[in-house]
Amino acid sequence: MLGAIAGDIIGSIYEWNNIKSTEFPLFTARSKFTDDSVHTIALADAFLSGETYQVKLKEYYRRYPGAGYGGMFHVWASSDSLDPYNSFGNGAAMRVSPAGYVSADLAGTLAEAEASAAVTHNHPEGIKGAQAVAAAIFMARTGSTREQIRQYVTGTFGYNLYRRLDDIRPVYRFNETCQGTVPEAVTAFLESDSFENAVRLAISLGGDSDTLACITGSIAEAFYNGIPVSMEEQVYARLDEPLGRVTRDFTARFVLPTRKSTS
Repeated sequence: MLGAIAGDIIGSIYEWNNIKSTEFPLFTARSKFTDDSVHTIALADAFLSGETYQVKLKEYYRRYPGAGYGGMFHVWASSDSLDPYNSFGNGAAMRVSPAGYVSADLAGTLAEAEASAAVTHNHPEGIKGAQAVAAAIFMARTGSTREQIRQYVTGTFGYNLYRRLDDIRPVYRFNETCQGTVPEAVTAFLESDSFENAVRLAISLGGDSDTLACITGSIAEAFYNGIPVSMEEQVYARLDEPLGRVTRDFTARFVLPTRKSTS
């Protein structure tokens, strides 16, 4: 999940100022967490506390009202309603990374991903996007190869993961849907050779840069067994104490025990 937050923070300054290149500063004075990180940490807190997803999403919305939420989520989170609003936006996929760590098998991961999405994004495309990302995280952290992840996500969810980023990049534009974000983000991971390279590739596509990098980073963290220490330090320096505490607690309880041995 730390990889998702890192991707969000790094991509935050490029969302409305796209850069179609992998050459850019990773962190600047303007780099900050956005709603992507807030949503992600809210779900992590739900797993830690046992509270419902709805309760935590609304709680974090109230605590961080200026994080940059989408219009439909803003209406939902500021209301008394707990009913979902049939969204297929990429919010379901950007926040799902904690669900990739809490289950011991793929079936459980898919169920958690659906549950986390359906509280707001109960459209089939919203659920599919969340499940595809969570499945990729689970497979990445349990030893699957890039090709195995590509084949599973393509075969199960119907996303085209056989395009090249060099072909996508020139024509790709801002897209807030799962179906227009998840395949591109997964492809960025598939073409990467390190965590940093994965995030750079995702941002180089342009479009919804922080969300693309958030999704790509969530998978890359699992595959590359964490994120570089220097980047981790930069991330925690930009989270306030409550967000940092939940992130550390979730990482210690759910993420670190799943790390692959390097001995």
